[in-house]
Amino acid sequence: MSVTSGISFILSSIITVLLFSGMQMYRAWLTSSQLHTILGGYVGSLLFLFVLTALGNLEATVFGKSFQQKLFPEVVFSLIISLISSGLVHRVATTTCFLFSMVTLYYMNRISQETYAVPIPAMSMHSKKRK
Repeated sequence: MSVTSGISFILSSIITVLLFSGMQMYRAWLTSSQLHTILGGYVGSLLFLFVLTALGNLEATVFGKSFQQKLFPEVVFSLIISLISSGLVHRVATTTCFLFSMVTLYYMNRISQETYAVPIPAMSMHSKKRK
């Protein structure tokens, strides 16, 4: 069951705050081993996902359903927020957050293209006979 953009914005914002506060509360545990540091980067990429979702739903609510997210303002802003929050945990978590976020962005774009893309009809090349 899907929810409206406004409700999705609220849910994504709540999850964003919970992930950020969880990363800060468990900072010592996330830096205790290499695997936990990588997990901290993964949680940072989840933060990227939910910040981008919240921002996109806010824009869809304010500007209408036809508004699209673009690379520069929305994606870069969400990436900077997630990298800073991962950087507060550990430097390696920042690197792994960036890598996981790029994978997340690729799959988000792929799912979006499969769901919302308008198929472009193939143009056939007709050869004209010279007379």
